[in-house]
Amino acid sequence: MNRRHVLGLGTGLIATGAGCATMPPVAASFVTTADSQFRLAEETYRFVGANIWYGAYLGSPGPTGNRARLMTELDDMKALGITNLRVLASSELSPLTNSLDPAFSNRTPGDYNEDLLVGLDFLLAEMAKRDMKAVLYLTNFWEWSGGMMAYLEYTTGAYINNGDPAHPWPAFADYTSKFYSNGTAVQLYHHYIRTLLSRTNTVTGRRHVDDPTIMAWQLSNEPRAGGGVEISVQNMPVYLKWISDTAALIRSLDPNHLVSLGHEGLMGAVGNEQFVIDAHKDVDYLTAHIWPQNWGWVDGKNLATTFDSGEKTVAKYIADHIEIAKKIGKPLVFEEFGFPRDEGAFLPGTPTVWKDKFYGMIYAAVEDAIKSGSPVMGSNFWAWGGAGRAQHADYWLQKGETAYVGDPPHEPQGWYSVFNTDTSTQALIRRHADALKTV
Repeated sequence: MNRRHVLGLGTGLIATGAGCATMPPVAASFVTTADSQFRLAEETYRFVGANIWYGAYLGSPGPTGNRARLMTELDDMKALGITNLRVLASSELSPLTNSLDPAFSNRTPGDYNEDLLVGLDFLLAEMAKRDMKAVLYLTNFWEWSGGMMAYLEYTTGAYINNGDPAHPWPAFADYTSKFYSNGTAVQLYHHYIRTLLSRTNTVTGRRHVDDPTIMAWQLSNEPRAGGGVEISVQNMPVYLKWISDTAALIRSLDPNHLVSLGHEGLMGAVGNEQFVIDAHKDVDYLTAHIWPQNWGWVDGKNLATTFDSGEKTVAKYIADHIEIAKKIGKPLVFEEFGFPRDEGAFLPGTPTVWKDKFYGMIYAAVEDAIKSGSPVMGSNFWAWGGAGRAQHADYWLQKGETAYVGDPPHEPQGWYSVFNTDTSTQALIRRHADALKTV
């Protein structure tokens, strides 16, 4: 694989992309915040968004790439009115089960996968052509992209797998949270951030820090202070320092873009509202994720009798986060929400009656919140599966395979994906996009 080796950890010498002429920033094209709103070109910026974690993988010129498919996926989403994509911009090669291979970062410190970095360049260039904005997350609390556990393995030689019966929940999350106090692991993570933010896009010739296609740099996907209450409380000081230090680092390199955390909200903070407030002190906006099945609010095999109670819990979760956003005076994005297909099916073409009811509920809540003048600015469903299809009867992605869908490799392929054949779900997305133009 064609990889650029970035050497000299701690020396401040960062490799950038190809030696293309840089382009000046267009100040009016950057998303900013004011009065608890996003602003873009002096107008309020609201959006209908999607998660497509694998965008840079499809954009790669290497073995993972399929640029024809990527452009089709972008066109299909654009046709639905989707204008904001949340994308994985970092992954860490690791021995973890069900983690990505290849990855942006290899096991040798400073050894980064140039093919995937070019894939991100290509994705951003194509998004710019379609007037889309990107939220790029810079590591992961969970194992599917290596993430913080990979950094711990790099520096200590030890790791545990999520779901390992020998380490029942919350052992994985508690162990992963050791990352925040591991100075060497955080240094490796910060080195990658310096590299990425100092890069010049090899397709456009524009530095990433000058690229208005990027809406925000996001510290991580779903970073938690711990799994259980005790560890979370113990870790809060070092967790908050990690947030503050990383946000400051990003702003020192890039004054143009927003900084966000990638947080789940109350369910990622052991239900403690003050933890959520404190975690968002040094970032530009509040995020919340909504996972009714994962969190036990509905039974995926019995949606007909559990949906109503789950719907009430979701409605309260949404309302609680709107109130938190009002308290801290910052915009709010529901940047992940997902729901299973009927009867827990994974196959494209199987019914999505309850999934559609859930999407309709989320979109109605967003529209109502915006009409009432709340800080809600948009949402990103999880996730766009598009033309991707599972390759195996058990619906699991094997390590090194490239038939990407919206579900990462630690989940069955098709569990939460919106496929290009899911016409009823797509109709809801399109209707919501039309509605946001008039609120």
